[in-house]
Amino acid sequence: MRIVIGSKNPAKIAAVKNSFDQDELEFIPLDVPSGVNDQPFSDDETIRGAINRAKEALRMGNGDIGIGLEGGVQETSYGLLLCNWGALATPTVEPFIAGGARFLLPAEVAARLRAGEELGPVMDEYAKMKNVRKHEGAVGIFTNGMINRVDMFTHVTKLLVGQYDYFTK
Repeated sequence: MRIVIGSKNPAKIAAVKNSFDQDELEFIPLDVPSGVNDQPFSDDETIRGAINRAKEALRMGNGDIGIGLEGGVQETSYGLLLCNWGALATPTVEPFIAGGARFLLPAEVAARLRAGEELGPVMDEYAKMKNVRKHEGAVGIFTNGMINRVDMFTHVTKLLVGQYDYFTK
């Protein structure tokens, strides 16, 4: 079975691999555009990005399953929350979607996102690190390493795989 991942981000690839029994599976990571803003700014936009990535990965990779994972933010009356969504597409059913952890971003990070910056570069500067998005992610920084980006996206991907297994077997 060919599992096509709509990203070459190492955290997202690891999350997908963590979520499948890997016997006789081929994992194919591809650079796939999300079709949404670089910094999705709502649940709807983040979900749309995940679905777009899953469908396009499936098409581009000629796979059996396409997986799209997208991080974004959601404005609330409490402040700006980090959000993450995923989608699993197959040639025969509508995409499954699932969301994961949420937490309030610090005011100084939120202000920069509201001003039009993207979370990845903001986090690199905030944490004084490089490529935070490819490693621990904002979640790893702000949970003091208790949860990292791989963990966060593994949770979402397992929700997707569980739905797929339940509804297609």
